[in-house]
Amino acid sequence: MKYRQMGRTGLKISEISLGAWLTYGGTVEELGAQACITKAVELGINFIDIADVYARGKAEEVVGKVITKGNYDRKDLVVSSKVFWPMSDGINDRGLSRKHIMESIDRSLDRIGTDYLDIYFAHRFDYHTKLEETLRAMSDLVDQGLVHYWGTSVWPAVQLERAVWMAKDLGLHPPVVEQPRYNMLDRFIERDVMDTCDRNGIGIVCWSPLAQGVLTGKYNDRVPENSRATTSNFIQRDLTEENLSKVRQLKDIATSKEITVGQLALAWILRRSEISCAITGATSEAHVLSNVAASDITLDNQALEEIEGILNNKPKQHPVYLPPW
Repeated sequence: MKYRQMGRTGLKISEISLGAWLTYGGTVEELGAQACITKAVELGINFIDIADVYARGKAEEVVGKVITKGNYDRKDLVVSSKVFWPMSDGINDRGLSRKHIMESIDRSLDRIGTDYLDIYFAHRFDYHTKLEETLRAMSDLVDQGLVHYWGTSVWPAVQLERAVWMAKDLGLHPPVVEQPRYNMLDRFIERDVMDTCDRNGIGIVCWSPLAQGVLTGKYNDRVPENSRATTSNFIQRDLTEENLSKVRQLKDIATSKEITVGQLALAWILRRSEISCAITGATSEAHVLSNVAASDITLDNQALEEIEGILNNKPKQHPVYLPPW
């Protein structure tokens, strides 16, 4: 396993990390989650990403139990969680108000069974709360030692820029990591977010690097009945014939290199120095092994050019912003 620094911080995280979205505490029972996490740590993954809203707190509980039962040294692990989405019908049990942040961190720490989080993410931008209120609350958590670093998830570039400069102006701890969706089929962050993060020293830990399985080729021939693809809006959006045609062509490149198309997709993400890690999901030890292997794959320029020709979806700046030459 290779490791990268998270932005300009001194924190080093594994290039491939393990996420609990839609799996642990949900579709994957506890013993399966334990096997995946144990194998991941054994193979060098040190970053485990959770959120309070994942399975309504159960993902935090399951990961916490595994960490405790596995007798891991807490300082060897980088554990994150998130705050924003509603956890109940309570009118204040949502968003990024100081009240919700302060109450949510206590509940997350209790569910995970840890005294602190290495990273705490603001799980979306809150347009109903003054940014200064959110910044002060997150910065206070860092000062209190409950959180080592705080970051954002799926924040627009302009709000990231505002947060960094407002925090500096107020003498607060700024966000140091962004968690966006990024994969071969969704390259939106290459347009503005990636540049904003790079310029401000913000690390990028991307989720859905395999487009929830579409980029593994598992849906190339047919979509199995009762599979996640029949219920997930994210997958259904990506399951177009155009995208599946691209995945089939990418599989030919992967086969020529004796790797899987999923490993090709992960290596393609890691080609960018702005990326700190790719957050992968895993429902079995075999998935963990396959994903981790991508850390040792380097794609040459010829392969990258072939991939670019197949994808043909690099985000373009709006023509009104382009110079006339």
